[in-house]
Amino acid sequence: MNARVELRYLAVYFPQQTGLLSRSKGVIKAVDGVTLEIPRGQTLGLVGESGCGKSTLGRAVVGLTPPTAGTILIDGKPLTRNRRVQMIFQDPSASLNPRMTIGATLAEPVRLNGLRHGRVAVEARVQELLSLVGLPPTAALRYPHEFSGGQRQRVGIARALACEPEIIVCDEAVSALDVSIQAQIVALLEDLQARLGLTYLFIAHDLGALKHISHQVAVMYLGKIVEVAPKEELFANPRHAYTRALLSAIPVPDPVIERQRRRIILRGDLPSPANPPQGCRFHTRCPVAIDRCRSEVPDWQEVTPGHRTACWRAADLPDLMPDPVTVP
Repeated sequence: MNARVELRYLAVYFPQQTGLLSRSKGVIKAVDGVTLEIPRGQTLGLVGESGCGKSTLGRAVVGLTPPTAGTILIDGKPLTRNRRVQMIFQDPSASLNPRMTIGATLAEPVRLNGLRHGRVAVEARVQELLSLVGLPPTAALRYPHEFSGGQRQRVGIARALACEPEIIVCDEAVSALDVSIQAQIVALLEDLQARLGLTYLFIAHDLGALKHISHQVAVMYLGKIVEVAPKEELFANPRHAYTRALLSAIPVPDPVIERQRRRIILRGDLPSPANPPQGCRFHTRCPVAIDRCRSEVPDWQEVTPGHRTACWRAADLPDLMPDPVTVP
């Protein structure tokens, strides 16, 4: 089985408090009115710079962070915290208990959810999980510190699979790994998706990493989605200035092309989600912003079927900014 995920006007706000009496000072709008859909068995890549709300959105989908407003639907039904949705965390060292063997770590969710009964059946499931992620049977007897970073992330994937989920949120699941190991983990996730029919929300700050695993890509900025498109369409024809800036930051292995490229350098820092700008939230850093961008929230525009963007300058953007870089 696999499942369809729908987010409708999802918002996650955190109270901002100050002083000894913790008086309310307003709210931090970490996620602000996000609407997305992930079809069954597909991967939605979610990209944006640090602090834009990606991880908060992922934690809301898993049920770790309660939404302030909006709905999360799994196959058309409201999300409840259950084993159908699991998470792979960024840092496997921090997310694994150093005092538990790998076998105990994988056995715990199997027993707690009643997925196998009896010691022999649970141990057999542990061995099955290790095999699924490419680890030897002897790994069950070892501790997390005895493994490399890539191997620990394989354990993290096995733990997510232990509950037999249909949806997995991958929160920067490869960003802490060496490039060669990243490729191995991405290949493993793709293989597991094909074998088990999994649906992924793959969160990253690197568009290059999403190129190889995503079916669709959503670009997030300061709590809002600014562009959504099929992977090939987004890389070939981005229609939001922020997306173009992210693409221009991807290194190109050809030194001749790299020297000739025109980087899009964004001015200033990411504004505070406690006090987001009026109008288009990106206008304070956008190189092509106009007066309308500063006063009016942009409407969603459909550039091509399935390709939507929230930008007043979407129609003439290709003439205003350099072409995106083709990612190998």
